[in-house]
Amino acid sequence: MSLDPLAVQPHASGTTPVHVPVHVPVHVPVLRERIVELLAPALAHPGAVLVDATLGLGGHAVALLEAAPTARLIGIDRDGEALAIAAERLGRFGDRVTLVQAVYDEVAEVLAAYGCPRVEAILFDLGVSSLQLDVPERGFAYRFDAPLDMRMDQRRGVTAAEVLNTYDRADLVRILRDYGEERFAPRVAAAIVARRSRREFRTTGELVEVLETAIPRVSQRSGGHPAKRTFQALRIEVNAELSTWSATLPAALDALAVGGRIAVMSYHSLEDRITKQTLRAGATSSAAPGMPIERLEDAPYLRLLTRGAETAGAPEQAANPRSASVRVRAAERIRPTGEVSRA
Repeated sequence: MSLDPLAVQPHASGTTPVHVPVHVPVHVPVLRERIVELLAPALAHPGAVLVDATLGLGGHAVALLEAAPTARLIGIDRDGEALAIAAERLGRFGDRVTLVQAVYDEVAEVLAAYGCPRVEAILFDLGVSSLQLDVPERGFAYRFDAPLDMRMDQRRGVTAAEVLNTYDRADLVRILRDYGEERFAPRVAAAIVARRSRREFRTTGELVEVLETAIPRVSQRSGGHPAKRTFQALRIEVNAELSTWSATLPAALDALAVGGRIAVMSYHSLEDRITKQTLRAGATSSAAPGMPIERLEDAPYLRLLTRGAETAGAPEQAANPRSASVRVRAAERIRPTGEVSRA
């Protein structure tokens, strides 16, 4: 992997200052205290490395660096604008911080490039960031009329407009049903195909108009905004979020040192299912039933730190509606495995 030339240490001399847009709010990260509680114990010794693989605006990273004053951060994000804003917020931590523009499935390559094959803590806060939701031009939010983009990394990939204008009806039904859990997926897909036959989609407002007509009124009254599920489905498809996550989590676990911890924040049932199955498998013996002795290589290599998926409490959900769907799972590596055992 070739590290992006925009990857910078925010303290470095010669770094070009970045302007934080005034309309981007700096909010309290979801479950900030709980994430610190889960990960900080692994960062207590000097030189411990934290990887925030979905850095966003850096809110969780700030809290963890404050709680673990001798730890270092490698912050990864595919979104260059978010990375620039995070660099300003994290600048006060000096050479404890390194930022890299990359997709989180490149975490192993990033760690190798910076000489950190094993790390003590890894955080994934999956889904769309506050910056992406709150900046109209990014096209993630149905409350703004903006170009239909939805790419987290605007340097590459297809846009939401391209998906709407080129996917056949069957594929539209599939992503609406599987990624958006849209019960009216066939009806919505038919409306999209009919609209684009007259004029291609270009803006979020055009899509919202179609959805307000396609989704039955009674469902809109009880099921929230008619565009919510379709926008979620498009975002997941555009950014290949589920396939990327399936490949990323095992690689991240391989990068954990013994005693290292990982925390995953999911906002979609399919993401959470992947996380649940992967962590549970690592915390379960693979020995065949009836074996009198469990071989070392069959013993669990993870210890679960959460009982099931933890959620935000009612006060936090009331103060920050984005926390309503979060599910948090965490685990600790308790022994080496595979390549790790030979390190």
